Amino acid sequence: MAVQVSITSAPAIASRSSDISKVYREGIVAGVIGAAVIALWFFVLDIFSGRPFYTPSVLGTALFRRGMELGQLQTLPVSFETVLFYTWVHGMVFCVIGGVAAKLLDLAEQNLSLGFGILLFFVIFEFGFFVMAFIFAEPILQALAWPAVLLGNLLAATGMAFYFWRHHPNLKIRP
Repeated sequence: MAVQVSITSAPAIASRSSDISKVYREGIVAGVIGAAVIALWFFVLDIFSGRPFYTPSVLGTALFRRGMELGQLQTLPVSFETVLFYTWVHGMVFCVIGGVAAKLLDLAEQNLSLGFGILLFFVIFEFGFFVMAFIFAEPILQALAWPAVLLGNLLAATGMAFYFWRHHPNLKIRP
């Protein structure tokens, strides 16, 4: 009598699970890099202007305490509680953005025709961020100087892109 041995699919599940956790890990790391780059950029600008932690304090106040006037934002004393809360929220938002980017890059590696569309999506996303900032956050941009916000955002995107480029060297983007 012959006995059949069946092979379970546990290794395939473990492999898929490790691929998913790799994507999440890449997204979180990229998000932390992006958040750290922009936080460091504004910390340096705030140090040179003589007001350390001014930028996260203004942004945190605008986020958590609505209804502040432009004059109030420019003379706002730094609140370290607001700085910490804003930094946490800022980091989480960047981790979500990094996670979405990591998942899209994973899809682009599986289907090369998606790469250019994903690149175009990120360009439109970056442009949309600034349009929305100019529409809804004009007083904050006046308090922080919009060229500094633009450059900081581009530095963060560059840091994240460099990280992804190092972890996806075989990814090709074709129109």
